[in-house]
Amino acid sequence: MVRAIEIVDRALERHGAPVYVCHEIVHNRHVVDNLRGKGTRFVEELDEVPHGAVAIFSAHGVVKSVEHDAQTRGLDVLDATCPLVTKVHVQSRQYVAQGRTLILIGHAGHPEVEGTIGQIPAKVVLVQSEAEVANLELADDALVAYVTQTTLSVDDTRGIIDALHWRFTDIVGPDTRDICYATQNRQAAVRELSTQVDVLLVVGATNSSNLNRLREIGAESGVASYLVADGSEIKAEWFTHAQTVGITAGASAPEEMVGHVIDALRAIGRTRRSDDDVRLRGEGRVQTPREAHAAARCHRGNARDCDGGSRGIRRAGNCLFRCFRRPGSAPISSSSTSRAPSVTRSH
Repeated sequence: MVRAIEIVDRALERHGAPVYVCHEIVHNRHVVDNLRGKGTRFVEELDEVPHGAVAIFSAHGVVKSVEHDAQTRGLDVLDATCPLVTKVHVQSRQYVAQGRTLILIGHAGHPEVEGTIGQIPAKVVLVQSEAEVANLELADDALVAYVTQTTLSVDDTRGIIDALHWRFTDIVGPDTRDICYATQNRQAAVRELSTQVDVLLVVGATNSSNLNRLREIGAESGVASYLVADGSEIKAEWFTHAQTVGITAGASAPEEMVGHVIDALRAIGRTRRSDDDVRLRGEGRVQTPREAHAAARCHRGNARDCDGGSRGIRRAGNCLFRCFRRPGSAPISSSSTSRAPSVTRSH
């Protein structure tokens, strides 16, 4: 998600406003509003983009017909599709080429799911639950393959995958490494966090399936959990009996959004910042489109980077947790801070 936002920023640096993005670049209203203020125009249909303009495909990917239309209309395209999503598209086509029926585990209507279905030159069967597996109109000995929506965690998909393997005798699927590590890390962190706090705040867009899942994980653990876009949505009564509050945020949530929530907590009073800052180790490597990356370097005067080389942007997958406690409440034990972080924050 951070990669996709960077691509839009760099396109604005090079080309100037406006640049056009197909659908929301990420599910985060604050990020979208910020980019819109810089001159980004978000469109639902490609025919809204003027001939020859800069068009950016969102992190969730687009259907094949959109790619063809963009080429036909002479648009200057930057593809911000997440590399993991692209990998799923490639694997899906390989499975179909083997003569297998492709099953996609995901949420109906999600942009990534729609994009994946539109990338495959064959019928794709969407499965959203274990119950749906039993009702699939396929023979138990059919040649079957499955892929998953990348923003679902291993835990989210495990039950459905087990059900598929139990039913079908000839089934193949991808490695769990194709699951978005940011999603899995955050869910693991929230499960740990829920053992240490009285209230959980999830910061980000209310239309994000990932963030709604984080809130659900907190609630399933017996912790009062709330999904808020920013500090203005926080209500003092949530913390009447709370001693410790945990905060987590989505991968696309900018630092100022989290800071706004922290300021709102301080405004309520009787809260203080914990000294317990722990990082969840892990690192990912992401690649931006060659042209956008080189152009941005050139714009900043780094001549050695103006050759269009495909240098990657190293972005730590570390997650910083934040806890807030009422003065006088017991600190989290030192043993607890050596485990997964209480509240995650992607850098």
